[in-house]
Amino acid sequence: KLIQDISVLMQETKENIKEKLPKIYSKDLVEILFHHPYTKIDFLVSELRLHRETASKYLKEVENLGILQGVKIGRGKYFVNIRLFNRLKKGLEIDI
Repeated sequence: KLIQDISVLMQETKENIKEKLPKIYSKDLVEILFHHPYTKIDFLVSELRLHRETASKYLKEVENLGILQGVKIGRGKYFVNIRLFNRLKKGLEIDI
């Protein structure tokens, strides 16, 4: 159930970004947003080979769609995948 829910979230996120931000959409970007419940600029820099400014712009644009929420912790900024985080927080739904 958890895996199915994450798969659905990933597909919905893909469609949302593809429709509303076609210039920055990539399969790799969507996958990075689901590697962890949060993303950092450094993840996009290293995995997508983007400049820091471009990576920051991409994450802010996705944040403006309501998919991510920026959180400043210390000197770093993290972008939390809101729906993924909430689904993971809900935990496993196991009927025994």
